[in-house]
Amino acid sequence: MFVAATPITVPPNATITITLSHDASGGHNIGRFRLSTSSLPAAALKLDGAKVPPAIVAAINAEPAKRTPAQKADLTKFFRENTDNPLKREEAAVAAAKKSLDAVYAEIESTMVMEELPKPKEARILKRGEYDKPGDVVPRALPAVMPPLPKDAPNNRLGFAKWLVSGEHPLTARVWVNREWERFFGTGLVKTSENLGSQAEWPSHPELLDWMASVFQSPKAQTSTSQLSPLNSQLGLGWDMKAMQKLIVTSATYRQSSRVTPETFAKDPENRLLARGPRFRLGAESLRDQALAISGLLVEKIGGPSVKPYMPAAVWDETSVYGDMRNYKEDTGDSLYRRTLYTIWKRIAAPPTMTIFDSPSREICTVKRSRTNTPLQALALLNEKTYIEAARVLAQRMIAEGGATPEQRIAWAFRRATCREPRADELKVLAAGLAKRTARFQQSAEEAAKILAVGETKADAKFNPVELAAYTGTANVLLNLDEVVTRE
Repeated sequence: MFVAATPITVPPNATITITLSHDASGGHNIGRFRLSTSSLPAAALKLDGAKVPPAIVAAINAEPAKRTPAQKADLTKFFRENTDNPLKREEAAVAAAKKSLDAVYAEIESTMVMEELPKPKEARILKRGEYDKPGDVVPRALPAVMPPLPKDAPNNRLGFAKWLVSGEHPLTARVWVNREWERFFGTGLVKTSENLGSQAEWPSHPELLDWMASVFQSPKAQTSTSQLSPLNSQLGLGWDMKAMQKLIVTSATYRQSSRVTPETFAKDPENRLLARGPRFRLGAESLRDQALAISGLLVEKIGGPSVKPYMPAAVWDETSVYGDMRNYKEDTGDSLYRRTLYTIWKRIAAPPTMTIFDSPSREICTVKRSRTNTPLQALALLNEKTYIEAARVLAQRMIAEGGATPEQRIAWAFRRATCREPRADELKVLAAGLAKRTARFQQSAEEAAKILAVGETKADAKFNPVELAAYTGTANVLLNLDEVVTRE
């Protein structure tokens, strides 16, 4: 509220002109505002609004370039606490959700499932491995070459867990960082990610592995990952996994192009020197989740029981004679489109569309997956029910949201699938393919109807069946592009 220092006399039928000067950084304008006038004297107006501390006033009046870090921090804090801003509303929503979650947990009764014995059982060396010939007692202890347990840690599983993340040794951090590197680059800094022992392969970049492990396990600093660098090794992430993943994917090394020249390939065929961006096929779970996400079918609900997505007919009738996987019935509704993580799985009945893409059977612990390239994988991506349905739903969105012309619709879907605009030659090839499919389905309406009938979701009746079937074929091509099914 602005009050004139002295009352202003306004003659009858006069016009008051108020000029607002918007000098904010970046040319931003005030959003929603209202101008009002009053004939009341200043003493009668309520001027008891928010009181701004003198320190904040001084910080506001200071030139932005000359504000001290303390003033900037005070301004940020005052804004967050005293204005109705989006961040404050979101923080209130998070606090309310946590309070609700705590109330739910408070009603859940806990039951002990494991407890240490008052006196641990003896462990002895077995002479020649024979159980009936016990030898010397082996007490609980860590190898002498390693740091001891933390001072207050008990000499049991809990103490060992605390030792693993104590920060007094780099073993745990090195193993985890190396596996994350393998997740994003295809190969770990230590190639044998399942074995970092004495028989492991030597790291390709030992200094980088040590620095990342040190930063990962060091106490968390009040900084962003963009400020981290090998020259800033005193900063830490405090075991924050997401922060470490962000650090990796925002690095210049990860964001390199995957294009390779004959010269660099000759020097570094396996890309161990990281001369180019990594390029490899996505994992089994990611392939399915990505197809559902691109189409808009993915249900992002977290938690809950296992779900039964599409599977080949009678897939487990022979291998699960006595199990409950016999006569498998797929779910309906949202359960069909949950993340692949929630797919029902038994060690004797691994989903075939997952094993085709090298998903482990889960019969044994598998740290490092194999990575193959077979015709069955291409056939699954082209013909499996999930991918056909995803292509049809994406086709509907191409027609409804992509624009008025085939080229605009194809470009819209191409960008959604690959995160870039198509080149002119790519757009030309895809448009020609769409025209060819349209002509084909015009000659065979029955074939178009079969494609549109795949999956539980029904094709929208407002779309021309021939046109929708043709766009479904184009969407299927987009979902099978090499740069869509590979990380590059």
